[in-house]
Amino acid sequence: MIPLKDKDKPIIRKLLDAGCCARCILRFCCVAVQSAYRLSYEDICRELSAFVRDSEKEQTHDVTIQTQKDDPPQKKLKLENSQAGEHDTSAAATVTAECGRDTAGASVCVVCLGVLQDFCNHGFAKKVAEAVKAENYEIESLVLSVSLPAQLSVREHSCWLHIKKEVREKSMCLGKDDVIQVKEAFKWTLQTMVSKELRVPVLANSPFEVAVGFTHAETDADCHFLATTCSDCFKPTKNKLSVFTRMAVVKALEKISDDKFCRNFPCPPTKPSTECSPQDITCLHGSVFVAGRYNKFSRELPQTPWVIDGERRMEGSVEELIAAPLLSSFRAEGFNFSSSGREDVDVRTLGNGRPFAMELLNPHRSQFTKAEIRQLQEAINQSSDKIRVRDLQIVTREAMSRMKEGEEEKTKSYSALIWTQRSIEKKDLEFIENIKELTIDQKTPLRVLHRRPLAVRQRVIHSMSASLLDCHHFTLRLRTQAGTYIKEFVHGDFGRTKPNLCDLMQTETDILELDVESVDVDWPPAVPE
Repeated sequence: MIPLKDKDKPIIRKLLDAGCCARCILRFCCVAVQSAYRLSYEDICRELSAFVRDSEKEQTHDVTIQTQKDDPPQKKLKLENSQAGEHDTSAAATVTAECGRDTAGASVCVVCLGVLQDFCNHGFAKKVAEAVKAENYEIESLVLSVSLPAQLSVREHSCWLHIKKEVREKSMCLGKDDVIQVKEAFKWTLQTMVSKELRVPVLANSPFEVAVGFTHAETDADCHFLATTCSDCFKPTKNKLSVFTRMAVVKALEKISDDKFCRNFPCPPTKPSTECSPQDITCLHGSVFVAGRYNKFSRELPQTPWVIDGERRMEGSVEELIAAPLLSSFRAEGFNFSSSGREDVDVRTLGNGRPFAMELLNPHRSQFTKAEIRQLQEAINQSSDKIRVRDLQIVTREAMSRMKEGEEEKTKSYSALIWTQRSIEKKDLEFIENIKELTIDQKTPLRVLHRRPLAVRQRVIHSMSASLLDCHHFTLRLRTQAGTYIKEFVHGDFGRTKPNLCDLMQTETDILELDVESVDVDWPPAVPE
């Protein structure tokens, strides 16, 4: 039973005369019961017809009583015959005529342009489900989204103004925000049918979205008058084919006065001759995030593809070696790679590795067991001897932020092979052990000036130690604030880093090899082997 009330009767009559479909009538009557919209179109019409017929009988009865009081007996027979003849043209007859045939034979709704008539049935739901199955997704739930022509907002506004006067005259209140949106009514009706076809539940927060879109060429010009009356609401953008976006139209409708709207657009809207055309049904699965730690053992492997002036300089990269097996297993369409800092191409990352995260875009498979993730990790490790991955796991989008939180406050440990110009002895390195919490000023290094803004950054070297190898070489170990440029600290970068190791040792020094020994970020959680 559709929960209609006495106050809805004048609205229903007005909307029927205007050419609204049965579901749009429920929307303007503010029926928020989802099950009402899921009834077949014919059943909704049948209930509306019965509701209106009952109200007309009450009206006829009231008129008869009044006539018996006011008219002489000889007029009663004529009046009753007249009422019986007019009964076929009543609102109830209009509903019956509209719904006595299938929706394909009914006139196209002046507001929803057929969206709530011919596309809220099992036939269209089956078509949507078949489109989803063809994409070969492995899903556990779904949510439906719909894109409607912007002119539907104009037509809805027109119809609302049309009934607004009737409502006001009867001392009733109907706010535009109280009207159920076409989009909501469509989703309430269709997504349950699609859910049954695919045998998965509908969840509001489902990562898998099925998108249905509609266009209506016949009424494209309905919005055009708004560009003149509310020109400041419509601004061209690079990514939009038309300035008449739904948001721009809604903004204009909020701004335009009722009188100005009615002077420029018919109330109620004109009746269309064609219904909306459905666009391609598209599917999109939310990103899946995979995190872990990686070791890099090669001094000829960049973290990300190394491209200069459009030319690739080295084959392969850390991110590509990790991404390849993941893309294949998750059947994703792309990826975004991020990590806790980055090392130069000639720098190794040893120890417990560097934390990283991979966003996998539109994966067609998203559910993996812990055993399957371990197999994936092994597949990555067997694919190359240049890298190794550990602690591989699926994480949430929210957990991704922990990798970057307080990144510059974290510490990193390094070991470096240092060359000195003058000959040194063990005693020349003893002072290094005593240096603690050394603050240095680093002007943006020349080698990264093309991609980082010019600035002076303060960094802290927490501790250092040194081991003599020969009279011109020693191993330097450092624990520093994340973001410290180690190479520039060693050779000074033409005085752009102060103080530097050259100043401290009073001789020219240079770095021959550098290794990252640890990245002290407590993320992601360790995964037991």
